[in-house]
Amino acid sequence: MRTVISSRSARGGLLAAAVAGSLILAATACQGDGDEAPADKAVAGTELCGGDAVSTGASKALKVITGSSRFGTTAPESTVAQAATDLVEAWPYPTDRRDDICRVYTAAGEPEFELRITWGLAGGPPTRTPAPQFTALKMGEETLAAEYKAVIQFACRSDRFPNATKPAHVAVGVERWGVRREPEGDVEALKDAYATVAHSFSLAMAGELRCEKNGGLPAEPVLDPA
Repeated sequence: MRTVISSRSARGGLLAAAVAGSLILAATACQGDGDEAPADKAVAGTELCGGDAVSTGASKALKVITGSSRFGTTAPESTVAQAATDLVEAWPYPTDRRDDICRVYTAAGEPEFELRITWGLAGGPPTRTPAPQFTALKMGEETLAAEYKAVIQFACRSDRFPNATKPAHVAVGVERWGVRREPEGDVEALKDAYATVAHSFSLAMAGELRCEKNGGLPAEPVLDPA
């Protein structure tokens, strides 16, 4: 599994070094093991995490969530394609923790905001009762959205899982990281935004895994409560 390193602490060290004449780091990034410093630029939401995971609609949803449309660059290793490879290697055993697909940060000069996008393997279809702060949506096996988080689980049958007699149960989550605060803005709009971003990453994951019928995921996010 990969560990994604926050560039917030790295940026602080680079800024200190800049006093001695080093390059000032102007953007933040989510990074995989062994990554170099992120590029000195800010990017649009559609360019994050490999450039094929965030739809136009999800990019707009990121602005609703973070208040910004400018983000730090993300490292080449922090992609849905790499996460799908890690997931296949972990199958058929359920994961006891979530692993990062990518972390999204607002660009330098913007209010600090961090999102963690994760994947996991569940042992089967969902059976738990959702906590009251979550709204259930009709996507995949289960979609739950709150004002700070959304998780989509879908069943995937694919030739990438050799000798599989049953589908893999894949969970993709999007969550605000750090100290949880009271939501700023319309709670329902935030729930829709988190669900939209989670759908975009889930659909990209289903595509990378070559899931039959995209794991039952709709082509567009369904935001009406189940």
